[in-house]
Amino acid sequence: MASSKEYMDFVLEQLSLLDEITYRAMMGEYIIYYRGKIVGGIYDDRFLVKPTKSATALMPEATLELPYEGAKEMILVEEVDNREFLKELFEAMYPELPAPKKK
Repeated sequence: MASSKEYMDFVLEQLSLLDEITYRAMMGEYIIYYRGKIVGGIYDDRFLVKPTKSATALMPEATLELPYEGAKEMILVEEVDNREFLKELFEAMYPELPAPKKK
């Protein structure tokens, strides 16, 4: 099941407190970038982020889910309605995320 553009637009609106949020559509899903680094994405209308130490600390009760078969588990973000939390989450995760790969 592909993610809806409407859900992606909703998540982007919730991330509007942050600068440099971009996304890329990929096979019916969306990859979300913050300041050039992959933070997570929208998979089957679920907002998932990479399981960094800071993300795990900020969401200790969150569940790990597979974005798609064969992928590594990611953290399901349930507080999508909380813009301040999402801002805090992305800012905390950023230093722990790998640098973008050179093309």
